[in-house]
Amino acid sequence: MDKRIVWISRTAVLIALMVVLQAVTAPLGYTLLTGSVVNLMLVVSVMTCGLATGLSVSVIAPIVSKLLGIGPLWGLIPFIALGNIVLALLWHVIGNRKPERKYVAYIIALVVAAAAKFLVLYTGIVRIAVPVLLGLPEKQAAVISGMYSYTQIITALIGGAVAIIILPTLKKAIKR
Repeated sequence: MDKRIVWISRTAVLIALMVVLQAVTAPLGYTLLTGSVVNLMLVVSVMTCGLATGLSVSVIAPIVSKLLGIGPLWGLIPFIALGNIVLALLWHVIGNRKPERKYVAYIIALVVAAAAKFLVLYTGIVRIAVPVLLGLPEKQAAVISGMYSYTQIITALIGGAVAIIILPTLKKAIKR
């Protein structure tokens, strides 16, 4: 089968799965659950299907989620996409090192990528978008700032930790 068709199919399935999981978990009102699932899917995308898929899911999923009415404000999407891209890039670069020390690489990728995504989202959303770009009422600004503050590092760590647990099985299944 043509490699491009396989890539498009896998990427589309991962984007669809990400959006469905957001749609299922978002109404529950637990930012930690939804955020963890999103980060899990980002890590799984990049680590099982490659950097191009990880980057595509990072950018397309928040846009599709917004179009379906479950995503954030439009003004936040570029910052969210950038945070997702940073997470995917770091997992790709760090997590794919030295096969004989795979779990060490995974743990380093987990910590570094979670911290970097947090810094991107905190700086972009809490320090720039909310106070400068969006002009939101104080209560709404506080809620959004809270959602994109320290919970982001927690959700990136949880999602990445779950990914570390399931990646070996997923990689075997995809190779078949």
